Parts: sequence; C-alpha cells; structure tokens
Amino acid sequence: MANEINEKEEILEEQTQEDINELRRIRLEKLENLQKAGKDPFEITVAEQSITAKEIVDNFETLENTDVSICGRIMTWRDMGKANFIDVRDRSGRMQVYVRINDIGEEEFAEFKKWDIGDIVEVKGFVFRTRRGEISVHAKSVKLLTKSLLPLPEKFHGLKDVDTRYRQRYLDLIVNPDSMDTFIKRSMIIKEIRSFLDAENFIEVETPMLVQNAGGAAARPFLTHHNSLNEDLKLRISLELYLKRLIAGGMERVYEIGRVFRNEGLDIRHNPEFTLMELYQAYTDYNGMMDLTERLFKHLAMKVLGTTKFTYGDNEIDFSKPFERITMTEAVKKYTSIDFDEISFEEAKKLADERGIEYEPRHKKGDLLSMFFEEYVEKHLIQPTFVLDHPIEISPLTKKKPSDPEKVERFELFVNTWEMCNAYSELNDPIDQRERFKAQEELLAQGDEEANHTDEDFLTALEYGMPPTGGIGYGIDRLVMLLTNSSAIRDVLLFPTMKSLDK
Repeated sequence: MANEINEKEEILEEQTQEDINELRRIRLEKLENLQKAGKDPFEITVAEQSITAKEIVDNFETLENTDVSICGRIMTWRDMGKANFIDVRDRSGRMQVYVRINDIGEEEFAEFKKWDIGDIVEVKGFVFRTRRGEISVHAKSVKLLTKSLLPLPEKFHGLKDVDTRYRQRYLDLIVNPDSMDTFIKRSMIIKEIRSFLDAENFIEVETPMLVQNAGGAAARPFLTHHNSLNEDLKLRISLELYLKRLIAGGMERVYEIGRVFRNEGLDIRHNPEFTLMELYQAYTDYNGMMDLTERLFKHLAMKVLGTTKFTYGDNEIDFSKPFERITMTEAVKKYTSIDFDEISFEEAKKLADERGIEYEPRHKKGDLLSMFFEEYVEKHLIQPTFVLDHPIEISPLTKKKPSDPEKVERFELFVNTWEMCNAYSELNDPIDQRERFKAQEELLAQGDEEANHTDEDFLTALEYGMPPTGGIGYGIDRLVMLLTNSSAIRDVLLFPTMKSLDK
C-alpha cells in the first residue's frame, strides 16, 4: 500500500481535489491504526536531534562511521524491497538515509513501509558514503514523530503557484529550498546589521507602534480605536520622531528595527506592513550617514554573499568601488539637459507640460524637480548612487543647506533603480520645524492625505535642544530582495498581506 500511495504522490499536480481527499482519507486511516495499536505519533513530545544534515556534509571526514541522530521530513522515497532510500530534510538541507530490514528488524521495517512522503521522522544510525559516493546515514532505528495527513506537491515540479506559495508559506518552505534559503539570508542580514551597529556604539531601542500622531513620512496611516482610553489611534508610518526625541534626551546613537504600517497600495516592491530600520547619530550630518551607509552595505554583501560583486536579474551590482555621489539637480541635468537651478518656476511648469508630467496646483518648483528625477533619472541608477540635496518642498524634516536655502541636506541611495534608503541632516531648529509643520498642515487642508500633522510634543523636545544629528531609514525588505535576487517583496516576507479568499 505504501508503494502505491507514494506512486500516486509522484503525479499529484495532475490530480483533482478528489484525489487529494482520497489520499488524506488513507492517511487518516493509517493514523487511526497507529493510535489503536498504542503508537500515536502525536503523543511523542521530544525527539533526539544531535546534528543537522549540513553539519554531517561539512564534517564528513571526522564523522564517517560515527553514530548520529537526525530529524526531519521525508521528501522522497526509493523502494528497493528489503532496502529503501529516503531523503530527509531538516532546517539545514537534505540527507539521504539508507533503511534496511536486516538493520532495523522485520517489525520496525514493516511499520516503516507504511509511512508516507511528508511524514516527520527521527533516524538513528551512522554516517557513511554510498557506492555512488553520496554522503548518507545508515539507519539503525527509525521513529515516526508526526503523521502528515496531506500529500506534498509533486517533487519534480514543486510548488509553482505563486498565490499558494504566499498564502501557505509553510508549504512553500517545505518543498522549495530556495525559499528557505531566502529567509535564512534575511535573518543573517538583520543579524549583521545589528552586529555592525553594535560595533559603531549604537543602542537598539523600541518605540511605540500605536501613536496619536503618525509622522515622519509621507504616507496614509491605518486607524484604530483604543477601547479603554476611548481614543482613536494610528499605527506608526515611521520610526523617526520618537528616535529623535531620544537623541534630544542624550542617547546620541540609537537605532530601531521594526514594523511600520502604511495604508497604501500593494505592488512588486510595496506591502502595507514592512520592516524599517532607522538610526540617528548626534554630532554628524548627511555626509556622515553616507559614509556609514557605504560601509554597512559593503559589510552586508561580504558577510551574507561572501563578495561585494553580485547579480540581480540581468545586472551585475558592484559594491567594491566608491559609491557615486550626485545632486538631484545634477542628475536631472545629466539625463534631460535641463538645469533646474537656471530656470524659473514658470519655465519648469512649461517643460513639465511639454513632456506630459502631471502636477497639481499646490506643487512648487521643487516638486517638479522631484517628478523629473523620478521620470528620467531613476531608471538609470543601477550601480550604487547617492542622490543629494533634495528640494525643500519634499523634505519637511530636513536641515536646509546653508549655501542654498531652497535645498536640504538629504540623500537617497539608489541601487538597481530602487531607492534603498533615505537620510538627512536632521532639522533641529524648533522654530523652523514649526513652520515646516505649518506648511504640511496647509497641504493637508488642500487634500494631501500623506502630509504630516504638527507634533507638539516633538517640537517641545526640540525646544529643550537636540544636537546636530544625522539620520537615516533603510527598507529592510528591499535590501533583502537585492541581496537574495528576489523579484518581489512578497518573496522576502514570510506572510505578506493578501486579499481574503472569501472577498
């Protein structure tokens, strides 16, 4: 019966839900028989896992003929009568297991033959290499730990349906090793960020997710209600304003890695909740943030990929060279021959009209510069490029450039045409900041749902005094996409936001 079922599972993708239901019925019957015999696998509370598959492979020379105990899921099964080969997959990878009747005994072997692909098992045996040269475990005993009641997707095709992969991530991780590798790398990236910043004497902190005033970014917040307080609250859209309160409090170097929430659309690079890392450092400016960012990105590439040159899609990305630095005005001039420093607002609007760039009556010259940049420049920024000195109209929390008050000391890093981070010389003048908030309130009144509200407590913190500060925000998900060659943000989120199936 076991052989017949395993054969059915080889062609599962070509079968109907009725076939799947039948396989589930057979597996339930097997479980009931085990339970009646007093061998319920779900009553087992602990198993012995002395080593992982990868550790066996990496240390074969010293482990050959050594007894080990591995645990994992049966992924393939090759029945050769009185000897069987199964592939067992744990968190680190796959290990071939040789199971022979003469080694484990007739009774245990008969029970083993009733198991299925997808079952979770414990195998005790010794490490050896087969005649074909494959590192394997020769089983001395096998134990069923968990009975799988649903069949896995067919082994040669895996789980291809993208929607199912995102909705049933557990199944994606079981059958697609590349997905498991992506999320292991994601964990490594976050670990290395922490390691890097710890070495730079930053302190990791936590700030509120439920806030009265969701500021620090241009985005619409999610709204909620606190019953005990009988007060409407918002989910944070940024980490900025609370972290800068801590700089004012004297912490000097702080960072947070956490979820933020923005009530906006979903696409290949955006999810309504995502992971942001923001850091703030006293007594430096956006130049210091550029230097730190370049060191951090090179550090991550070396630690996670082992190289500063890697491929994303069809592009080779090179972190080994110094990152290019160019102002937004220079970048627009480079790709359009238009110098926004030399034209008036009226001339800028005329050029926008001629080129089909849509804008609203509330928009100013700096807004148009940003629109030209998005339309004509971003698509060219494959190699790491710092774009500096943004217009003041799109930067309400940033310190003005002393040499040009129409610009601010801000940069964005672009790689593979994507904005990877956003950084400022932070505005620490409370009078100027109040005027910026006032301008944001006017935009809000004109219908800009992404404009900021005035944050009085933050202004109070600035009035007590915040030192000159450099600050930056990194989108962790986009960074993971880049370093894992993932095409969509949902590929690097374990549980991305999905529309309900019953909608």
